[in-house]
Amino acid sequence: MNPRSIPRTAVRGYLRMARLPLDAAIRLLPGNGSGPGSAAELALDRADASIRAIVGTILGDPVLRKDAQRRRVAADERQRALRLRAEAQRKSEEADSHLAQRQERATRQRQQANERAQQRRQRAADRRKARARSAAKTESQRRQASRKAAARAQEAVDERARSTRLATLDSQAEALREKDEALAARDEARRLGDAAARNKAARKSD
Repeated sequence: MNPRSIPRTAVRGYLRMARLPLDAAIRLLPGNGSGPGSAAELALDRADASIRAIVGTILGDPVLRKDAQRRRVAADERQRALRLRAEAQRKSEEADSHLAQRQERATRQRQQANERAQQRRQRAADRRKARARSAAKTESQRRQASRKAAARAQEAVDERARSTRLATLDSQAEALREKDEALAARDEARRLGDAAARNKAARKSD
């Protein structure tokens, strides 16, 4: 066995034992791939790598130094991954926020459009009702005017009929009066003739 492998094995065993309670405590921290748990685990890995590098340098063990370098590179990669994940999470949250804002704005715009459309429909309905009322009023006025005109025309007809009847009655009365006068004149002429005849007869007898 390589004499250097004994200290190396001891160092690895010691670090493994030393990490057990720390790893257990880290697992209790919140965070799934990010957050305090991941940050603590990353710090512990970096400390592990630093200890391996220091001991490897002291012992002149290239394997420990290489292991430390590998662990540092892995820690850097993990830190970069955490940073990218956090950035992606931030961008995702921003995108979700922007999407929610756009959806809210779209919903608000749809509501406003619906309200404007409802107002337009209400105004159109009001205009139709107003036109219908105006048309009904105009038609009522037209019918009323027509009835009044018909009534005036009937009154005029009735007045002309009354005038005609009165004129006819006056003519008939005048004719009767003239007839009565003629009859009276004839009776008077007959009476005068009879009287004259009686007078003549009386003179002859004298």
